[in-house]
Amino acid sequence: MLALALFSGGCDSLISMKLLKDQGIDVIALHFNIGFGGNKDKLEYFQNATAQIDVELQVLDIRQQFFNDVLFKPKYGYGKYFNPCIDCHANMFANAFDYLLKVNADFVISGEVLGQRPKSQRKEALDQVRGLVRKIGLDSKFDRILSRDGSDNSKPKTLDELLLRPMSAKLLEPSFPERMGWVDRERLLDVSGRGRTRQLEMIKAYGFKYFEKPGGGCLLTQDSVALKIKDLISHRQMHFEDIEMVKVGHYLVLENGARCVIARNEEENAKLATPNPQMEQIVLLDCVGPLGIVESGASAEDKILAGRIALSYAKTEIDKSYQVKIGSVVHTLTPLERQKAQGYLLLSS
Repeated sequence: MLALALFSGGCDSLISMKLLKDQGIDVIALHFNIGFGGNKDKLEYFQNATAQIDVELQVLDIRQQFFNDVLFKPKYGYGKYFNPCIDCHANMFANAFDYLLKVNADFVISGEVLGQRPKSQRKEALDQVRGLVRKIGLDSKFDRILSRDGSDNSKPKTLDELLLRPMSAKLLEPSFPERMGWVDRERLLDVSGRGRTRQLEMIKAYGFKYFEKPGGGCLLTQDSVALKIKDLISHRQMHFEDIEMVKVGHYLVLENGARCVIARNEEENAKLATPNPQMEQIVLLDCVGPLGIVESGASAEDKILAGRIALSYAKTEIDKSYQVKIGSVVHTLTPLERQKAQGYLLLSS
């Protein structure tokens, strides 16, 4: 048997994989990069965490597909911020089942815990995800792994029957892998609720060194990112290349309405340097300071203002002039007073 596991990096995902490995089932950990998982590169952690259980790790980049198909049109709406959690989970399962066909795996698991998250892990929400997965399974590409008329008892009728949640399995309807005896249901768990005491005790008993402590990792559940996205889409259409500008830096609304972002450190400089056809770079030529970006269609006045704001965050003197390249044009500018610059921030620092 080969199972594919949705691997977020958290302890629930790790325990779910461990439960199956202990039953002799091979597991591939699938981590889906949706573009909003965080601002730090976690590849080394993912590798170390999965190595503890001796499972293969596959990191799949679905950023463009998530942006195009899920982020702005979720069937089940958003959580408290800009997080389309139910549709996001269903989309990950859809991608996982596509991968299942590719590698001839048998079923898919996730570390979801009944009642743990108020938006996406209520019983109703888990059932909604199942319903979305069932619709995904109507695609003819899944014909070979399903027996839609029930004539072949070795195959499920619908795709969602191949979805298993080991952490709360005993509290949910038995999945096809359990009914077929591929997985021993008695060796799965009945965890529910928001507490993590039981999981952390299991992590300790397993001796895991690498595991993410409980806490939201998705940037779409952060107020600051949600507000930036809402502001940008109220101003103009958001494009895929805009993802970085809502995740990092000082986000500003300028005098004539243009949007501008100023990096806060070298790491953010590198991220804002990624080409964006909607934005022009603000480069400080003769002083040490941050990279900035401003909308290409901004007024001349807003571009000058953006350059002066960038200087205000650099190592500069308030009454001295500096060379600033905005797009392809070099300007001689003086820094704006920091207090005035901060007045343009969408969010107070």
